Amino acid sequence: MGLLECCARCLVGAPFASLVATGLCFFGVALFCGCGHEALTGTEKLIETYFSKNYQDYEYLINVIHAFQYVIYGTASFFFLYGALLLAEGFYTTGAVRQIFGDYKTTICGKGLSATFVGITYALTVVWLLVFACSAVPVYIYFNTWTTCQSIAFPSKTSASIGSLCADARMYGVLPWNAFPGKVCGSNLLSICKTAEFQMTFHLFIAAFVGAAATLVSLVSSHLHDCCHLQLCRP
Repeated sequence: MGLLECCARCLVGAPFASLVATGLCFFGVALFCGCGHEALTGTEKLIETYFSKNYQDYEYLINVIHAFQYVIYGTASFFFLYGALLLAEGFYTTGAVRQIFGDYKTTICGKGLSATFVGITYALTVVWLLVFACSAVPVYIYFNTWTTCQSIAFPSKTSASIGSLCADARMYGVLPWNAFPGKVCGSNLLSICKTAEFQMTFHLFIAAFVGAAATLVSLVSSHLHDCCHLQLCRP
């Protein structure tokens, strides 16, 4: 019975909310950073292979992609460290620690830690909302391209001629307007959509978008958990 009571006490005192939020944060960040990095690499190859013959046309785009990839490295490192700190904070403010150190110490120190993490997590949530919105942009572009390819593959579903159905990278600001050819139309576009490279890049961007959503959910849940510990969510 002593062993069972000890295990039950440990399970009751475990910060399950923090464990779930931390696991979701790690999963989301890993998915976003890993898939986002590979999707950017695939986009670079697609642009330089099919949409532009002049390196100067997409030189700026490549520099931007490489910059984003370095930002992804930093983002992954930061969030894994911050997730570990959130988990430690969750253990420190749980009821098991209150039994060890006493209600007074846990209330003062725990609420001080929670107040700090509330501010940091709130700022990160606002920033990550922008990241989440930006991660939807490439999904939208690739989805439009895929939809155009479906119209080319099944011409009976559209009244437009196949030759007029195009994917124009210049229209989205990916390439300058003087880039050549800048767009691909008709059967040539359909052949691009059938390549494994296009399909993989499209799905990687979708996975990165899902990872960004999972990270956002973990940040919101962590913020609410800390607010409740500070009794800010009570009327």
